[in-house]
Amino acid sequence: QLQLVESGGGSVQPGGSLRLSCALSGFPLNYYVAWFRQAPGKEREGVSCISRGGGVTNYADSVKGRFTISRDNAKNTVYLQMNSLKPEDTGVYYCAGRYTAQEMCVHREGDMANWGKGTLVTVSS
Repeated sequence: QLQLVESGGGSVQPGGSLRLSCALSGFPLNYYVAWFRQAPGKEREGVSCISRGGGVTNYADSVKGRFTISRDNAKNTVYLQMNSLKPEDTGVYYCAGRYTAQEMCVHREGDMANWGKGTLVTVSS
């Protein structure tokens, strides 16, 4: 069973940057990992994902060119580097994982089996 713990959230001004971390335990090399976010009053949406080996990544159109997902399997950690932040990026960010034998990923909420508790990101002037 994969366990996930997010960190790195906080408050930042528009145009600023944050790096979120997702610490993994419980045979993490067998899982792809995705980031999701939920803005106040809105449904949770997929942001990005990365395959078990790190060779495949996908991004939502709203964050392409601004966010970068990566993973360090030696440290059992997945990162989400967020640059050029906008107020609409505000929300609780969750990481989630799903077991797979393939080098693939999707950031689709219904596919994810294991979830962290989230970290809050606030983008405001």
